[in-house]
Amino acid sequence: MRVGVRMALLVGGLSVGVMSLAAWRVPAALPDGGPTPRHDPPAAAALRFVDASQLMHEVAILASPQMEGRATGTPGGLRARRWITDRFAEIGLAPLDAAGHVRPFVVQQREVRAILPGGRPFRRAVEGANVVGRVAGREPGAAAIVVTAHYDHLGVRDGRVYPGADDNASGVAVLLAAARHFVARPPRRTLIVAALDAEELGLHGARALLRSPGMARDAIALNINLDMLSRSAAREIYAAGAYHTPWLAPILGELQPRGAVTLLLGHDRPPRLGGGLEDWTHESDHAPFHDAHVPFVYFGVEDHPDYHRPTDTAGRIDPAFFGAVADMVIDAIQAFDARLQ
Repeated sequence: MRVGVRMALLVGGLSVGVMSLAAWRVPAALPDGGPTPRHDPPAAAALRFVDASQLMHEVAILASPQMEGRATGTPGGLRARRWITDRFAEIGLAPLDAAGHVRPFVVQQREVRAILPGGRPFRRAVEGANVVGRVAGREPGAAAIVVTAHYDHLGVRDGRVYPGADDNASGVAVLLAAARHFVARPPRRTLIVAALDAEELGLHGARALLRSPGMARDAIALNINLDMLSRSAAREIYAAGAYHTPWLAPILGELQPRGAVTLLLGHDRPPRLGGGLEDWTHESDHAPFHDAHVPFVYFGVEDHPDYHRPTDTAGRIDPAFFGAVADMVIDAIQAFDARLQ
């Protein structure tokens, strides 16, 4: 994900500033494809679905020095995978099939030496694995909702660990919170919960997931992707995807009055139509779903000074903001489960 440019939004040719989303009815299709206006949420609200201390505890584990930055194919990445697999079993997520929760795949990675003068096409095989579970829905024939969050990060570079607390231990912690919620309260549609590997190497985990048995296009109603959920000085979270699938917008608009952070729709269209905001349509694991014509909603914050740096630590997360975002994500999953036809 890349940082977006902040500027006045253009709707119907008029410059607009802050507007209450709670009082603004989200139309089925935005007039010019522009992002939603801003809304100031309540200063604080009791968390309904998550335990903020548990979220922070799990981020601290995944971003700890022992995980060594969770790079794909490294001992730290394997430790993170085992920890997540144990959590899936503890929560009670069923595997997709007899193969179990862990779904291995191989990434063929081209090395830098291949692009140097006189270089040869050096390649190396990197072993990755997704961790995938499911919550059986009350309507077995209905297409599933797939919730994804990548667990890999950048590993160790020049002797320094890149912890990846926001990117993306935060998404994995919310993925686990959602799994706990829906195991205890079975959804209408089957929920597939996937902690994906090798996102940082090029979205390979999402592509591998879509190649898995039982993941045919017509078996998936929606992808909800979680990537960077815990850092925003402005207390803003973006939901991307409604530009491509306009019927998502009214459902997302209903979340704001119940939330304690500002929800913005955008970062999913060409910058000339999005007020200059960067287009994130192909910036995270929702991209392969989009390319397969599966509707997606991507929840994420804009980049911050610690993005892809050794300073992306758990200690820099605002637990109140993070908890409120996690609450909103679970609210969104419930809303889509209830409203999807």
